[in-house]
Amino acid sequence: MLGPAAITSALVDLGADVIKVEPPAGDYIRGMTWPIVEGVSLMHLHVNRGKRSVTLDLRTDEGKAVFRDLAAHADVVVEAMRPGALERLGLGPSVLRERQPALVFASISGYGATGPYKDYPSHGIAYDTWAGVVTPAVDDEGFTYIPEHVSIGIYAAPLYGALAIVAGVLRARETGKGADIELGQSDCAAAFDWYRSETWKAYERPEDEVTGNSSDDFVRRAPGTAGMREGVRYQIYASKDGHVLFMASEQEFWKNFCQGVDRMDLFERWPGSKYADHARGNRELQSELRDIFATRTSAEWIEFGGRVNTPIAPVNTPKTLADDPQFADRLGWIPASRLGADQLAFPVRFVGEQLPVPTQAPTVGEHTYEVLRAACDYTDEQIAVLRKAGALGK
Repeated sequence: MLGPAAITSALVDLGADVIKVEPPAGDYIRGMTWPIVEGVSLMHLHVNRGKRSVTLDLRTDEGKAVFRDLAAHADVVVEAMRPGALERLGLGPSVLRERQPALVFASISGYGATGPYKDYPSHGIAYDTWAGVVTPAVDDEGFTYIPEHVSIGIYAAPLYGALAIVAGVLRARETGKGADIELGQSDCAAAFDWYRSETWKAYERPEDEVTGNSSDDFVRRAPGTAGMREGVRYQIYASKDGHVLFMASEQEFWKNFCQGVDRMDLFERWPGSKYADHARGNRELQSELRDIFATRTSAEWIEFGGRVNTPIAPVNTPKTLADDPQFADRLGWIPASRLGADQLAFPVRFVGEQLPVPTQAPTVGEHTYEVLRAACDYTDEQIAVLRKAGALGK
């Protein structure tokens, strides 16, 4: 499952030492889905980059003992199984805190540890459909299908979880008291999309209490971008070679645009209101703007917007994003020679500092002996005994 593995990925990029404990056969994420890069899934190469791998057979008493030793030297344990799995193995938070009272124990799962869905099996898109993020599409033959969309649950949950982990560790270092953190990826998908859900909830109140904004004559419009479908001064337009997003819904920006293209007649006829006026449904104006935007390339429009001070943004795709000069300056790639596949860099900067560049995701059990020697002070003889007992795999 992507979420449990990814919850520590951001922490790795920020310099945390993360030990991935996996069964001797390896985590199935290594071959789970496309693309497969030289025999290993891109998903594994990305979410497990910079981590160290230890193999343990937690079905053995010796393997459980090693896990307890590792936890005794850790700030955080993340349960990447269904809630309560480690508890059933005798490795729950109460047991682990006997030796590490300040331990932060985090459990991340599909639907969380409570509620009627808590024991249901699930995959990543389930959290988005549950949260109302995905609208089913229908093909030409009348079959429904999953439309292209940005997955939210599997990406939002790791970020919410990492934030909670940092808060838990800070509190533990101050008070000596650990924390039990539990989150569901479905909850996080809903929380991430809070604006639409909260708008619909607000619309349950009487219309004299909750209205639209002044530029819409206070008429309610649909939540989120659905309420922008009829927008004109805030809309996507085709350029000579692609598309751009035009965002002149503030009167000042709209005036700057009209002056810049020498069409003040458009401003005089449709000046709009001061803020958030999208000129909804004005097809005549939309036709004029469609013809205007078709006269220049996307790059020319981006430059124009910066020059005359009116917001015009690129409309990239996941395939073309890397060609954008802003991408090259701000984000960029960590090359395949370093990580096994080209991967996006961590998107947060510490000004004046250089974050560590992660190493390639580990092979199964690559760091078992190294970690046990360094973290638990095991001798070679102790490791040999564990290996013979099957605690580290055959």
